Amino acid sequence: MPIDRTVEYLVGLLAELRKLPKETEWVEFKRNFAEPEEIGEYISALANSAALCGKMNAYLVWGVDDQTHDIVGTTFKPATTKIGNEELENWLLRLFSPKIDFRFFEFQAEGQTVVMLEIGRAFRHPVQFKNQEFIRVGSYKKKLKEFPEKERTLWRIFDATPFEDLTAAEHVDADEVLRLLDYPAYFDLLKQPLPESKPGILAALAKDGMITSGQAGKWSIKNLGAILLAKLLEDFRGLKRKAVRVVVYKGTGRTETIREQLGAKGYATGFEGLIGFLNTLLPANEVVGPALRKNVPMYPEIAIRELVANAIVHQDFFVTGAGPMIEIFSDRMEITNPGKPLVETNRFLDSPPRSRNEALASFMRRIGVCEERGSGVDKVVFQTELYQLPAPLFEVVGENTQAVLFAHRSLSRMTMVDRVRACYLHSCLKYVQHDPMTNSTLRARFGISEKSSAAASRIIKEGLNSKLIRPLNPDTGRKYMKYVPFWA
Repeated sequence: MPIDRTVEYLVGLLAELRKLPKETEWVEFKRNFAEPEEIGEYISALANSAALCGKMNAYLVWGVDDQTHDIVGTTFKPATTKIGNEELENWLLRLFSPKIDFRFFEFQAEGQTVVMLEIGRAFRHPVQFKNQEFIRVGSYKKKLKEFPEKERTLWRIFDATPFEDLTAAEHVDADEVLRLLDYPAYFDLLKQPLPESKPGILAALAKDGMITSGQAGKWSIKNLGAILLAKLLEDFRGLKRKAVRVVVYKGTGRTETIREQLGAKGYATGFEGLIGFLNTLLPANEVVGPALRKNVPMYPEIAIRELVANAIVHQDFFVTGAGPMIEIFSDRMEITNPGKPLVETNRFLDSPPRSRNEALASFMRRIGVCEERGSGVDKVVFQTELYQLPAPLFEVVGENTQAVLFAHRSLSRMTMVDRVRACYLHSCLKYVQHDPMTNSTLRARFGISEKSSAAASRIIKEGLNSKLIRPLNPDTGRKYMKYVPFWA
């Protein structure tokens, strides 16, 4: 939802809410009631009920009579309400699991003070307050566990609703849609002519699932449209933390930051600018190799593009307060996205990608940002071999997925772990190319001369001992032995 909530907007929204039936599961009216524990329980109940009812938000409104829906005013002041020495909003937020988006608004309507609490719908998990889940049954607040059918329905909704289909902003007029979304860039990226009329633009965006039409000529912007095409991600309160963050450090640690930049645009409209920005930050590196110039970028741009695109496309958007992060050190580049991977990290190269965000991935492929299915990590490994770099590292760090590109390092300075990882990924790359790894191909990968083939043999032996590779045919003589990944 857009951050800006003008008084005019809030008064109009209040008028719409007052027209609703008395018993509404996603709206509750109060006069001056402000007991903090009850407010927390109501937020849990309303957030869960909004998900059940297919609403983007639920509302708790003070200053409106619950029976007549007349505006009567309120003395409740959330900004000055404290529990001990803690502000109400912080106290509430601390006790929710998972963390949810809610916001208090105080404004004047018909000469009376009204307080509106806008509550984002539950997603992925029912919202708990103090480890207890609540739900609305008619106009009553109840414990969710007392209504197992509602709980089952709620979980079915969570399982069936991808992030892209949720609403980022609702009840906006056509001009506001065009103000928030970079629609000229949308048509440029798809290499399509810009429609001559506003209805034509809106129809194209709607057909592609970026927006949906609502009542009275209003529109809703889907998360898909906002995350891809936003002129400013901060215009969408629920998405501003999903902007890509770039941090440059001095040296190899995080103790001294040289520069930090937060992406402003949607992923599709801002991708090329992001890659260009990264290239300006990365120094050139002198690499000696048979197929390379001496002065080349520290990391291959193709590898950077693929890993950044993967971090964007495969992130878990339901991890709150986190987005993709790119960290640049003197000896490496770490690209991290929220959420554990859906396939094992040591199978990234050969497994077809499984995306949590298929509509997002599909659009990024259509505009040429992502490679075809299954080829992205292949290209990363191929490029690092071509640049004679240490093998990339893919790992799970807490609840995040991380890919690491390493700066050039001679074979003598690589640890055996580095060498074995490179050997394994080389065997994977050769296998998917239908050309199994040999001592000769591994020598070429590391730049080892033929007379030093014993060095390659030692690496292969460690790979075998680590059970990451195996002989294709154990009966073949050692000189002609071919090797494949353990899973082949």
